[in-house]
Amino acid sequence: MTSFLDPIIAFVSAHPWLAYLTLFLAALLEAIPVAGALVPGSTIILALSALVPGGELNLWGVLAAAIAGALLGDGSAFWAGHRSQREILSAWPMSKYPAVMAQSETFFQRWGSLAVLFGRFAPPIRAFVPVTAGALGMSPARFYSVNVAAVLAWASAHILPGVFAVSALHHYAGLPHHQHIGKHLWILGVCAAAIIALGVWTLRRRRTAADQARTGLRPGAGPT
Repeated sequence: MTSFLDPIIAFVSAHPWLAYLTLFLAALLEAIPVAGALVPGSTIILALSALVPGGELNLWGVLAAAIAGALLGDGSAFWAGHRSQREILSAWPMSKYPAVMAQSETFFQRWGSLAVLFGRFAPPIRAFVPVTAGALGMSPARFYSVNVAAVLAWASAHILPGVFAVSALHHYAGLPHHQHIGKHLWILGVCAAAIIALGVWTLRRRRTAADQARTGLRPGAGPT
């Protein structure tokens, strides 16, 4: 794995603008309904944050790319919902995920404006909360007043831990930056956590589907 990561780190060091573009797109796509449930944006952002302490990437550039992508993604989804109202909640491709849409609407109705804040940290409904907020009539001023703060907190929570962790490994453990050991440990840890989380989510989804099948319900359908 080390031999696989070293060329990537070297490539990013030589072409940092591609890394910033990747961060922007990861944050953007993660905020788009349906796509956000499929694109591992958080994993990409967490992993690339490890390249800040060694100088391959600039901290402010990483934060700016992630924040800009998330704001654009959330804003686009909100305005799509705001213009189409409730019709969009049952339109394709949202219609293929009725359970998640129902969960997002329930989440929004329970928490109100705070759903925009909490939803930023709650996959997979994170990608559905902005469009739901727009569809249910939340005003743009109210949405952005919460969304901007939520995105700033989300970006910091996804970038700063990697920066601090890798910096601490090199500073306190005496690991030299040029050997990339701290970066390897962080990136491998993030990838392993993402794989475990995906496995747990898949098992829970299959178990839920099996339970619904035994009770005569389709996945995402409610009792009649």
